[in-house]
Formats: sequence, structure tokens, C-alpha cells
Amino acid sequence: MGMSTALLTDRYELTMVDAALRDGTADRRCVFELFGRRLPGGRRFGVVAGTGRLLTELADFRFDEAELAFLRDNAIVSPETVTYLENYRFTGTISGYREGELYFPGSPILTVEGSFAEAVILETLALSILNHDSAVATAAARMSIAAGDRPLAEMGSRRASERSAVAAARAAYIAGFSATSNLEAGRSWGIPTMGTAAHAWTLLHDSEEDAFRSQIAALGTSTTLLVDTYDIRQGVDTAIRVAGTDLGGVRIDSGDLPTVAASVRQQLDEVGATKTKITVTSDLDEFAIAALAASPVDAYGVGTSVVTGSGTPTAGMVYKLVARQGSDGGWVSVAKASTSKASVGGRKAAFRRRSDGVATAEVIAIADGFEELDPASAHPDARPLQTVLVEGGQADAAYLGVDGVSAARAHHMRVREELPVMALALSRADPALETLYEVSEA
Repeated sequence: MGMSTALLTDRYELTMVDAALRDGTADRRCVFELFGRRLPGGRRFGVVAGTGRLLTELADFRFDEAELAFLRDNAIVSPETVTYLENYRFTGTISGYREGELYFPGSPILTVEGSFAEAVILETLALSILNHDSAVATAAARMSIAAGDRPLAEMGSRRASERSAVAAARAAYIAGFSATSNLEAGRSWGIPTMGTAAHAWTLLHDSEEDAFRSQIAALGTSTTLLVDTYDIRQGVDTAIRVAGTDLGGVRIDSGDLPTVAASVRQQLDEVGATKTKITVTSDLDEFAIAALAASPVDAYGVGTSVVTGSGTPTAGMVYKLVARQGSDGGWVSVAKASTSKASVGGRKAAFRRRSDGVATAEVIAIADGFEELDPASAHPDARPLQTVLVEGGQADAAYLGVDGVSAARAHHMRVREELPVMALALSRADPALETLYEVSEA
């Protein structure tokens, strides 16, 4: 057990529980749904990320004495509600899209079923994790597509808060990055780590040559030398003189990257360092990476842009009640009708329609009542998108920890192959797949 995550929530979640306990609705069975009304930033698809983190945090969503004392001392809820929360454990069911899956407007990414009291207070935790991680993963996937077969390293820890940095590294890895500079991400989630030296290393020494010789002595000739602290051409000459033509790589962190990369490649080839790789960094995003496609670049390092969602720092998902038991015990579909914020009521099942292996639509079946939905039988060529993540309050271990991250990464790379070619473009546009709703006569 880790630290309690129960207060990583908004006050109104608990005041609703307080009121529901008073009026007798706290135990009503409910279905909540987490989804995005639209894809922000004109993105053509979204990537689900954060699910494994949410399931991990859910295990620690409990009110220990420190949390209960805070609620009592600040009169946030009634004494009766404090007593209720003392024994709180989520005992319901959560189903949803697998981590790494693609999503589109209206996709029922998570479906949370339980009593009103136990399900409503998960809203803030679920949204804070999935909104952040999915935004990072979506940006990372676009960068991965732009990079093609060239590896990407995430190195944005210094541009995010300390815990967000770890989460961002995890999300980027799921969506196609191959390594991170963040050691905690490596320890917690099994992500390969990388890193050699910064400009401070060169500036520390009396000369660039001294710095390079020391780095080679410590790390061997397979290391990557940062060659742009002073003059790039001179830096490359010094790197090869020190390390020889078997030098693993050079890194460029400034300048007009297409021009500089071409010049450095020519310089390396002329002295016989044909296998020395070129890594570029310096404020890259998916557009800069795409612009380097024809350049002699071997790898990319991305910082600020990936950890901030490349201009779209949140996925804009919401968590809404879509069905509940009525006072007579029967099930009622409910939906918000607010202008521009309407939701679609009812329990749902989602699947992806495909033709010759290429995705053509996101189809969402809505139950006419509350019976089990079986859209796959009506659409045998479609791929069901939902799986049970938590049952009886217990998370499926397959989605947790290092193994869960590896599975999410592999799943993402598989399903990305289904995207139509138009979805791979970086320009702003409508979603690549249309979302179709159908009412199931369940």
C-alpha cells in the first residue's frame, strides 16, 4: 500500500456524497462514463493513456486517519459521512478501452459502475490522470509517426512538475518513444533510460577536448558527444580526434537543424566516421521532426513539447452519469442537455468497424434498457474496444506495473496500424473516424 490518494479530489465530490447519504440516494446503482466530446487541437485521433496509473492509484483510494482528521477538522462533511468514508473501498466494476488504444469523440473510454457514493468520488482522480496522460500520449504518437523508424527519446522532465514528468515519460513510451531521461520513470515503469552529458560538462573543463576525453574514458567510444557548446564544426573535429571513427554518436542542440545535420553528416563521412550517428534535440515538436524527415538524422530527443502535449496540455475528457436506478428500482438513462456540453445517456458498448484491416468508423451501441450489450455478434468484422479493468473492486493485474506498460505500448503500435492514411497527417482537421451511434434492442 502506498500513500492514500483519496484527497486527490475536488471538494464537491465529497459534499455530494454527504448529501446523498442524507437523502438516501447514496446506494443507488449508477453508471458513470469518461469520454471526450471532441479531440482538442484539431487532432485526428486520441491515444488512451493513464489507465494503469489510475488502477494503481485506485488501490490506495482510501481514507486513513490523517485524511479523516482533515475532513473533520475543516467540517467538510458531516460526522456521519466521515464514518462512511472510514470504511470506503471501491467495490464496483470498471470497464473501458485498453491503455494505448485510440479514441474518438464520444468514445466510452471508461465505464464505472457502482453505487453513486463509491463511483462519483472517483471523478477527479480519473480525469486528472487520463486527461494529462492521454494528451501527452496523443502528442507523442504524432511525433512517433513523424519520426518513422528513427528512435525518439523523451527528455522533458525539467519542463514539468516532478510527478507529472514521470507520468509524461510513461505516456510517451506507450505512444512510441523508445527511452526517457527520467530515472524514476525507469525504476517505476521499466522504461529504458538514456543520457550522457550536458553543456555544463564541456564548460566545466579547460577545453572541449578535455571534456570529450574524460567522457570517453568514463563511458567508452560508444557514447554520444555534445558538439555544439562552442563551434559545431570544430566540435566534430575534436570528437573524432579524441574518440576515433568508431564514435557512437554526436548530438546537436542548436542552429538550423536541417542545414547543420547535413553539414555534420558530410564532415563525419569525409573522415570515415560513417557509422557515427547524429542525434538532434533543441525544442523539437512533431512539425520540426517531420521537417527533418529528409535530413541525415538518426535519432531525436524531445523535451518541452511532448511533456506539455505539444500545445494541447489536456485531453478535455469529462466524467458523466449516464444511467442510474430509479426510486422504483428500474434503470433510467440520463444525459446532460446543456448547450455544447450535451452527453449521450445509456450504457454503451464500443467497437471499431474495419474494412480490409483499415478502420472506417467508431460505432457505439446504446442499450435500450440495461441488459448486456453484444455488438460483436451484430458486427462480426468489427473489433470490440472495451475490456473489464476492475471487477468487484479488484484491478486486473495484467494492466498494472511494468508489464502493463509493455502491454499498452505493444497494443498501441498494433492498433495504430489500423488508421487510414489521412489520420497520419499533422494538420488540423476533423477526426479521422466518424462516431456512429446505434440503439441496441438488447
